[in-house]
Amino acid sequence: MSGNAAQYFVDRHVNEGRGDCPAFREAAGEKRSLTYGALANGAGAVATALTRAGIPREARAVMLVLDQVEFPQIFWGCMKAGIVPVPLNTLLATPVYEAILDDSRATILFVSHELWPVVEPAARASAHLRQIVVIGDALEGATSYAEFIAGCAPSETVDASEDDTAFWLYSSGSTGQPKGVRHVHGSLKATADTYGAQVLQIEPDDLVYSAAKLFFAYGLGNAMTFPMSVGAETILFNGRPTPEMTVQILRDEKPSVFCGVPTLYAATVALLEQGDVPDTKLRRCISAGEALPEDIGKAWHKLWGTDILDGVGSTEMLHIFLSNAPGDVAYGTSGRPVPGYEVRLVDEDGSDVPVGGLGELLVRGASAADGYWNKRDKSRATFEGEWTRTGDKYELTENGRYVYCGRTDDMFKVSGIWVSPFEVEQALSAHPAVLEAAVVPKRDEQDLEKPKAYIVLKQKAEADLTDELQSFVKDKVGKWKYPRWIDFVDDLPKTATGKIQRFKLREG
Repeated sequence: MSGNAAQYFVDRHVNEGRGDCPAFREAAGEKRSLTYGALANGAGAVATALTRAGIPREARAVMLVLDQVEFPQIFWGCMKAGIVPVPLNTLLATPVYEAILDDSRATILFVSHELWPVVEPAARASAHLRQIVVIGDALEGATSYAEFIAGCAPSETVDASEDDTAFWLYSSGSTGQPKGVRHVHGSLKATADTYGAQVLQIEPDDLVYSAAKLFFAYGLGNAMTFPMSVGAETILFNGRPTPEMTVQILRDEKPSVFCGVPTLYAATVALLEQGDVPDTKLRRCISAGEALPEDIGKAWHKLWGTDILDGVGSTEMLHIFLSNAPGDVAYGTSGRPVPGYEVRLVDEDGSDVPVGGLGELLVRGASAADGYWNKRDKSRATFEGEWTRTGDKYELTENGRYVYCGRTDDMFKVSGIWVSPFEVEQALSAHPAVLEAAVVPKRDEQDLEKPKAYIVLKQKAEADLTDELQSFVKDKVGKWKYPRWIDFVDDLPKTATGKIQRFKLREG
């Protein structure tokens, strides 16, 4: 069998008689659907159309595409043709798209009609784009998707090595400008064989809904890699995953597997505590993107009777490599290494940190990226031989669990002692009035760093809660860790993948 991932994830199902099995269905709009056979035909037609358009092998094809049935057809169609799909965050600003188009030197752009206005100036200015394909009605200077694939019979999948570059993902930019992360064909199956099979334990009759979008490494694994590894079905939703819409999808579509992020879980818990819980039987719930607060995990279990398996992944490792597991959940921790991965904690000198100590998390496994595009210094700093630096600070407990303490850049000292912003945030989030919290350092009159909190309340408070929350934190995590200043805000700055952008709060 070819090392081309499309052979395993797409062609195999047709060859083994699963062509009529459902693969994707939309939860909004026309509610279109795809069987595995239709997906194979659609992806094959895209591959033929790319060749007909003169797009050479290994060229980059930028995808600014919503979660809709065209997404998997384009993604796998590119790979079938040996072309590199580059799914982009659909919520960025025009200058960022311009920078990415310039950085990637993409030859072709696929874009959902709804997203065209924001990317149009960048696309028109690109010196590298040869063709623009719009999903929807044709526009001036762009080809419609229907026209692009018209008359194209499905092509065969080109041979590729497992080590060939298969696709790129641009990092979420929680600390600044996105970086192009290059992944090889073998990485997709590596995540399916490890996390997908051994932690998520995906089954052929599962129906998956991932609130995290397909452009996000976490969402790509949840909604494509894992279900497609066993022939399961995925629900696609092209809108914003608000708590209200999430509950509606859970109620109407009745998925067996739900994949969320901590901020969405928190907001959905707050909503459900005021109303009825759908009668959907959730077999598995998972979380990543940020560490899950302990109280949210326990509240979700109380509502649904199902644990949230909180885990840690990254764009550089493609999916989760450290996680809680079925029957082995300890809320407030990130669990243990996923089978197939190794992790270690190191200090600033690169020496291993003993149990109970604080160190940066390093990980190694088969899904590690092949490096950043055109960022040699950053590649050398992040990818050290077989090990990948995560930039996350962790503590290893006596029983072998890893406790998240914050990003390396987010940690700071108070009275000479390291403070984890996440620990203070988790303490604040345990207060019944608090929906979300973010903690950053601020210098006081003596120019010493102390914690400052930004808090989103569940509902407007009648009285100032500052003193109450400060006392609450002192009692939970220590008298020196309480926030000296508290700002009550309507929302927190986040990336499109739900990560809090603390650097923006520090700048403020």
